[in-house]
Amino acid sequence: MKYFPLLLSFAAIIVSPTWLAAEGKPTALFDGKTFKGWEGDTVKSFRIADGAIVGGTMAAKIPRNEFLCTTRPYTNFVLKLKFKLVGEGANAGVQFRTKRIPNHHEVSGYQADMGDPSWWGCLYDESRRNKVLARSDMAEVNKILKRGDWNDYEIRCEGKRIRLKVNGLQTVDYTEVDPGIEDHGVIAVQIHSGPPSEAWYRDISIQELP
Repeated sequence: MKYFPLLLSFAAIIVSPTWLAAEGKPTALFDGKTFKGWEGDTVKSFRIADGAIVGGTMAAKIPRNEFLCTTRPYTNFVLKLKFKLVGEGANAGVQFRTKRIPNHHEVSGYQADMGDPSWWGCLYDESRRNKVLARSDMAEVNKILKRGDWNDYEIRCEGKRIRLKVNGLQTVDYTEVDPGIEDHGVIAVQIHSGPPSEAWYRDISIQELP
């Protein structure tokens, strides 16, 4: 009987969801120097500068949406990165559980959105349902958002549940109700068509969850 408490403690550790979620350690998706592990238009649309992926340019209009995608898919994870938008009318986003549309520049899947007037922190469905799935509270977002400067994005996907945070503020807690929507796919960073603008992304890491 003297071993019973010890066995209970050990069992509690084994079934603890917190312990399981911490099983996968965060790993860098971008090394700050090369496009290793990514694919997309790295000639005109995306470049690397100051340890960041930069989409777009301030020298000309952005003719169409462009996406730089990871070369492997992910399912359950916590994705963290820093982002900065530059230029009036700049718009961009972080795709996840996404796939390339064959023979097309677009992708199809979830997007953690960003941009004025009210896209910051929203969950959008890119080239699929083509609508905002969950809106952020812009009154709260405006209190913590640093326009034209670096901000933090956190994207947590666990089963059908998706949560977004901007600078530590949870902006979305969404549960997918459509059983036909895939729960896996690549991760991508976007520069949206529009006026001269740039989307900067750095410190991109992912922690895979069970």
